[in-house]
Amino acid sequence: MYAIVDIKGFQFRAEKNAVLRVPLLNTAEPGQTVEFDRVLLVRKDDEVVVGTPVVEGAAIVAEVIDHGKGKKKIIYHHKRRKGYRVKKGYREQFTDIKITDIRA
Repeated sequence: MYAIVDIKGFQFRAEKNAVLRVPLLNTAEPGQTVEFDRVLLVRKDDEVVVGTPVVEGAAIVAEVIDHGKGKKKIIYHHKRRKGYRVKKGYREQFTDIKITDIRA
């Protein structure tokens, strides 16, 4: 059984006991349980339920494992023959969650 869930504008495939790296969830602390109700698709055995746009009554329950920062991404801009160069970098923040239950 798996489900496609929308978390902060990104779609993830959620299976029970899977660990997902999602965009930072500011309100959740490590060890806390969170619930996502924007489930777009649920597949159980051979039955597939597609939402319009979401599946009614479906939810994903997950436990927050940890927060962190990803690898540094470099952004470089330049304009030829003008002496214009800008180099910037940032580290995207993330939250690791473990899927504990899929309610369909």
